[in-house]
Amino acid sequence: MENKQEGKAESFFKDFGKKLDQFFEEAKDTTNRVESDLRKKYEELKVSAEQLRKDAKNKERWKEVEESLKKAGQELERAAKAAFKKRETGSAEEGKK
Repeated sequence: MENKQEGKAESFFKDFGKKLDQFFEEAKDTTNRVESDLRKKYEELKVSAEQLRKDAKNKERWKEVEESLKKAGQELERAAKAAFKKRETGSAEEGKK
């Protein structure tokens, strides 16, 4: 009877060992898949970060362009006002003559 008990224990541990090996193999595969997915996501994030940097630089550049255009517009406005003032002043003086 002891021999039969020994056989059951050996069978149990043998089966348990196989299941444990299978579990470790699946865990290893899962770890590899997760690592691969994380690497892909990391690369995607790097590309996104680079695109954001480029967009930010372009945005800064467009801000500079916008500021320059505003300044040019203000200068043009001043020039037009000055030109029309002279014209109005000249016309008024001609009317007095």
